[in-house]
Amino acid sequence: MSSNINQQFRRATLLCALLLLACTGALAQQESPFRSIAYHLEMSHPASHLFEVSIHVELNASLDHVDFQMPRWSPGRYAVFDFAKNVQEFKAFSALRHLNGNEEVQFVSTRLPVVRVDDQTWRVETMGNQAVNIIYKVFADDLSGTFSQLDERHADFNGGSVFMYVVDHKQDPVSLSITPPQNWRVINGRTKTIGEHEWQFPNYDIMIDTPTEIGPDWTMDQFEVGGKTYRVVVHSFGSEGGKRPELVRGIERIVRAETAMWGAPEFDSYTFLIHFAPGITGGDGMEHLNSTQIIQAGALADAGWLNHALATIAHEFFHVWNVKRLRPAELGPWDFTRPLATRNLWIAEGLTNYYGTLMLRRAGITTDEQLIRSYSETIDRVENSPGSRLMSAEEASLSAPFLDRAVHAQRTNLANTSVSYYIKGEVLGLVLDLMIRGKTQGRASLDDVMRRMYEEFYVNGQKTTYYLHGHGYTGEDFERVASEVAGINLHDFFERYVRGTETPPYDDALAFVGLRLVRQNRPGQNRAEYHIEDTQVLSHPALTQRRAWLNGSPSQP
Repeated sequence: MSSNINQQFRRATLLCALLLLACTGALAQQESPFRSIAYHLEMSHPASHLFEVSIHVELNASLDHVDFQMPRWSPGRYAVFDFAKNVQEFKAFSALRHLNGNEEVQFVSTRLPVVRVDDQTWRVETMGNQAVNIIYKVFADDLSGTFSQLDERHADFNGGSVFMYVVDHKQDPVSLSITPPQNWRVINGRTKTIGEHEWQFPNYDIMIDTPTEIGPDWTMDQFEVGGKTYRVVVHSFGSEGGKRPELVRGIERIVRAETAMWGAPEFDSYTFLIHFAPGITGGDGMEHLNSTQIIQAGALADAGWLNHALATIAHEFFHVWNVKRLRPAELGPWDFTRPLATRNLWIAEGLTNYYGTLMLRRAGITTDEQLIRSYSETIDRVENSPGSRLMSAEEASLSAPFLDRAVHAQRTNLANTSVSYYIKGEVLGLVLDLMIRGKTQGRASLDDVMRRMYEEFYVNGQKTTYYLHGHGYTGEDFERVASEVAGINLHDFFERYVRGTETPPYDDALAFVGLRLVRQNRPGQNRAEYHIEDTQVLSHPALTQRRAWLNGSPSQP
């Protein structure tokens, strides 16, 4: 073809491509068949442990049926719990009573046919109606960051264990309203004013990311850092011993330390929802976009529980950036019909474990000796875990549905063949941070890697799904950014220690800050003990670099 014909052809091709993109965009923006999806939650009989859920769906188009589905699991805890097993009395109507202010309005309703499609899905035949209303109850009596609880003392819910979604329409806007028992107050991370009972959410995934506490006697303190408001909501089932002000001061110090590393968070307010509940079987912590849920299995007044709560908070608040916004590609939006599969929980959770310990020191809550002891204990656990020689950090991440508090009916050998991605990732974070500091003579660190990742994939990343700004990363992305910050190719490190099971180079990393790892065999014990200690001769440069590491400030040699 002549150059003129070529130019005409290219222009025509470009025009066709632009038209195709315009048509595709128009189709993507076409009106949803659902005009609105509204959730309502009641708890008229708290002693029954039964939440009463209704979902009102208004249709834009005629549909033969609408499918409603209960998640098998929820974000932040990756074991499959099949929340549908606590659903009961599912019914569907063409219309249903609702409350209009204080006046109850009753609509004429007809029962709609319901078919149980599978263990997590209910199909409602619309029978030509433009409105579908479903009601069901959920049994809830587990206080944790994953499940929900309703009893005479309070209601505490995590949305994934209570609310169904409309199949294939998790991306649609939704609303939530709550009718609490008399004299019970409602609080969550989206609450703007106390007494608020209604919220709008851009999609289902954001709605279930909003744990909520409802009760008569929780307390709230607040403080400001960098123009952001932080609320500390405490519900104590035991004595506080006058320690709540100290708890709030500790949380503020953690917030200041972590925002000093990351910079200002994107929210206007953040809520710490904390329960001190003596007698429960286990504590918990769960991250959310604008809040965190902290469950402590002891009273605030009792020895050790204040510090335990602060350690959990340091971990969970770090998730504001790492996991909730900077996230592996598989972490949102989610497919709740199958277990999560990602290789990068060692970054999402393991590095957060590493920083949780470090941030307590940077906040001035723990000492240098306590920090070193904590990392020593983690290395000891990893190196004495037989599974650490069999399972890499990436394999541990992929095995999360088996490891993350999963309950197994059959006997397993996981105690000998697996290792937690929390602790394996923590020791890799320690080694990687100190290696980068050593290779750059203190001019860069893992802090810089995390900030670069956050800027590239969240702040400046192209939005690829309905869920959040930015997009997720891969393990190869993390390796690339770490190599760029370190100024060397770290592929061998990732192959041997992240994708492989070799023992990390502890001594090479620790030496840069004047530390070493000591291994001691104990007579009569089938294990060694590991602890970190000072090198015999602590040089001034090593001491300077250690201070920079512990204090979070850059250091030039």
